[in-house]
Order: sequence, then structure tokens, then C-alpha cells
Amino acid sequence: MRAAVFRGPGEIGIEDVPKPELDAPTDAIVRVTHTAICGSDLWPYRGTEDREVPSRIGHEPMGIVEEVGEEVRAVEPGDRVFAPFVTSCGECEFCRKGLHTACVNGGFWGGEDGGAQGEYVRARHADGTLVRVPDRHADDEETLRAILPLTDVMGTGHHAAVSAGVNAGSTCIVVGDGAVGLCGVLAARRLGAERIIAMGHHEDRLALAESFGATDTIAARGEEAVERALEVTHGGANHVMECVGSTGAMNTAIEVCRPGGAVGYVGVPHGIEDDGLDIFGLFMDNISLNGGIAPVRAYAEELLADVLGGTLDPSPIFTKTVDLDGVPEGYRAMDEREAIKVLVKP
Repeated sequence: MRAAVFRGPGEIGIEDVPKPELDAPTDAIVRVTHTAICGSDLWPYRGTEDREVPSRIGHEPMGIVEEVGEEVRAVEPGDRVFAPFVTSCGECEFCRKGLHTACVNGGFWGGEDGGAQGEYVRARHADGTLVRVPDRHADDEETLRAILPLTDVMGTGHHAAVSAGVNAGSTCIVVGDGAVGLCGVLAARRLGAERIIAMGHHEDRLALAESFGATDTIAARGEEAVERALEVTHGGANHVMECVGSTGAMNTAIEVCRPGGAVGYVGVPHGIEDDGLDIFGLFMDNISLNGGIAPVRAYAEELLADVLGGTLDPSPIFTKTVDLDGVPEGYRAMDEREAIKVLVKP
């Protein structure tokens, strides 16, 4: 099969690699029809995160089941499915408590299982990992584009909102205007937030945030951004969603959170261990810090129901679509901020 392969910083190649085969009776083979490039894929691409060279890349698969192991019961060949960015068994202690990212039997896509930016993947623990799309929606391209973000960024934005305690009537601040931050705006609106302040650096992305339900937008950096956020909220918000992962974004989130409030953080931390985090600010204002890597499998069914019901549509985050040969160009476009998120159709 053909797949995207990480060859080092700034270098993504499309290569012939072995097609995955069933390895255990709980496996399924999925032909990938839709996938995406994630902001977290840019960390190794930019050389700011170590990754094995060469290695298959991608973690947001959607496709058609081609083959299943003899113990698989939840899906069968021909089913349309999507999968979160980690595999999970659905049965261990952590899966049962909704923390699928800590599954003792799960893992990340890659290696012989296939990175999701390729023609096929092997889904380990298929019953616990794969989410079936009802047949009546299985070939509706518009619906499938809206479902695809549930593999990662929509579930991650939702985790930020839940971790920050957003509920009906809330005032919340979303730090970050990437795909996760934009989905965080959608999630906050879905949970009933009354005011949603989106903070970012790009006017076009903040315009999309407004269309997603943001009541206020702040296009500024550093202290100017903090001052404006404190001004429009009259002293900060009780619910703040950190959707970037940088030291600056985390410190901004802490600064704009009201005393006694909560910061829900889902941005993958990069540089924080070196640059320092304002823990003292958390301490002095009794601010709760909740979140982490999003267990998107725990949210999949409820978010899917809203997509299928027509009340949730994160598909506008896809501002560029490429085929498999176009994946290197997709990385370049995202790296240079020409695209918010790239949809890939192998």
C-alpha cells in the first residue's frame, strides 16, 4: 500500500509500505477513505519533537472495514467506521471510567499498524476502538466531513470545555484559534455557554470562531491580549480553555481565569518544562487545572449523535483537501498557516 512517511523535519514522503494484516483475533483491517493532518503532526515536522525516522504518520482514520478477526463483534466487513487517535480495548479499568487514553492494552497509530495517512490501517481492539457510522449516513460526503473531526480535534475541544466546567450560562475564554480552539468554541456553545471569548492571532480564524458561536474575539498577543480579555469579562472568566500547548498560552489562560475558576488544558505541552509555568498564579487564586490528553473515544457517541442530528458541524475547520500525493503540500500549507486543517482523501 501507499502511505505518508516522516523522513525528518520538513520532509514527508509518499512511499510503498507493507499493507497491515490481521495479527490478533480482535483486530480489524480498515481501508482509509478520509483522514487528516493534525496540528500535533507539525511538531516533528518542525523539528520541535523527536520522532523515529522513517516512520508512518497520522492518527485520524475513517474508512470501510475490509476484514475482521474471529473475536470481533461490533463491526463487520463493509461497515463505515471512524477511530480516535489512540486504540483502546473498552474493557480495562481506565476504559470503563472513560479514560481511554490510559488504556492498558491500547496505543497510538503507527508502525506496522499503519499511520492513518495511508491507504489502510490495522485497528487493534476493534470492538473498543472503532465507532460505526449508521448505514444511512455511510456515503453522505457532507456528513462524513462533519464526522471526521470526532477522531481528534472535536473531541479534544470538547474535553477542554468539560475540563473547564463549562455549562449552561457560563462565560468562558478559549485560548487558541487553531482547529482545537475552534472546536472548543463549538463545544462551549453546545454545552450552553452564554459568552464565549475566542483569543487568537489570525483574523480569518477568529471570524470562523464567530460563526461557530464566539460572542467576542480578541486578536492580540501577550499582555495586550490579557488586558483586553480581563476588560471584556470584567476581571476574567470562571471557565478558560487552553488549546495551544505553549508556555505563553498556558500562562495567558491562568492570567485570564477568575479566582476560584478552572482552566481546562488540552494543548500538547511543548517547552513548558523549560520555560516555566506560573504555578504561583494558580496557587494564589485557587484556580483548578484540569484536562490533559483527550479521551475522545469516551465522547464519540454523544458527539456523533449531534452531528447526525444536524446540530453540530465542525467541518468548516477543513480549509484544504488533498489526495495522498498531496499530503506533503498539506503539511506545508498548515505549517505556513495557509490552512487551518487539511482533509486527506487517500
